[in-house]
Amino acid sequence: MAAYILRRLLLMIPTVFGIMVVSFLVIQFAPGGPVEQAIARFSGTDVSALSRITGSSGGDFTGQSGIDTSGASSSNAGGEVQSAYRGARGLSPQFIAQLEAQYGFDRPPVERFFSMIWDYLRFDFGQSYYRDISVIDLVLEKMPVSISLGLWMTLISYGISIPLGIAKAVRDGSKFDVWTSGVVIIGYAIPGFLFAILLIVLFAGGSFWSLFPLRGLTSSNFASMPWYQQILDYAWHLTLPIISMAIGAFATTTLLTKNSFLDEIRKQYVTTARAKGLSENRVLYRHVFRNAMLIIIAGFPGAFIGAFFGGSLLIETIFSLDGLGLLGFQSIVTRDYPMVFATLYIFSLFGLILSLLSDLTYMWIDPRIDFEKREV
Repeated sequence: MAAYILRRLLLMIPTVFGIMVVSFLVIQFAPGGPVEQAIARFSGTDVSALSRITGSSGGDFTGQSGIDTSGASSSNAGGEVQSAYRGARGLSPQFIAQLEAQYGFDRPPVERFFSMIWDYLRFDFGQSYYRDISVIDLVLEKMPVSISLGLWMTLISYGISIPLGIAKAVRDGSKFDVWTSGVVIIGYAIPGFLFAILLIVLFAGGSFWSLFPLRGLTSSNFASMPWYQQILDYAWHLTLPIISMAIGAFATTTLLTKNSFLDEIRKQYVTTARAKGLSENRVLYRHVFRNAMLIIIAGFPGAFIGAFFGGSLLIETIFSLDGLGLLGFQSIVTRDYPMVFATLYIFSLFGLILSLLSDLTYMWIDPRIDFEKREV
């Protein structure tokens, strides 16, 4: 077991490295990088936004970035300057060079990549381009929202889907099986964001009742509440977002559980166990359950990662929840490369660790699995 765990941990190194290489290469060919966006804003599209990007408090572009704009002004009056950046006409080469130095584009791509990897190995993720805060602090700031949505959605989904799938397998072909299949398939067909809008219209002050809050994870006076009221307030704010995310998550797990149990129930060892006089519950939960749940556990890391990091973007936007999904989307749109690469590195590493834990859980459920004889 120890040798298998060590091999899997060592395999994570080239896997994460490959993910970062491919992502870095794709970014190099993506138009509209941070330098281009800064040039566009400075050229008059949105000067106030440029001030926020560079950390200055007013119209002065020097701010925390230390960039001098006097050369750009004189160049506008004196003639054109050739530049590799679109929209840089009339800006001085010194100003462009200062922008490149600010964002680290004054170095060759290979040097920038390996410098980034070296920093990430030491868990130094740098500063966000557009926020005066370190990347890791920003991720930790948004983490509670994504943890709340991803964790509770996954637990509720699995907590309902697995018992429902077992019940459908036991009652295969019955009226209960037919109508529950219809319900879960209809739920799967409804887009989560559309169902979220419907819930807002009905229950969050839309056109009918105002029973649930429309924004935030907690109330403004959350800190002053007793602990039991904090739990109720937290659940009150999460009710609609969790329902919206979970509405389509039941179908896959429920039907997968049902089919897995049906396959096991029809095997010879189940017939033998019943012939020995074992009760149906003992056969189902002591023999069938252990074997049938292997395929369900295999899908847990993917389901959790999807709900935790990617599946909550639209829900976070609709319910005004500032989590990692919305942060990641905004970082890609604004080309906040430190944030994009850092979150990609963290999420990839986290996903690989969860995958390893999933494999180890196989052995806990079914000791017949021998990892020492299994090739990675």
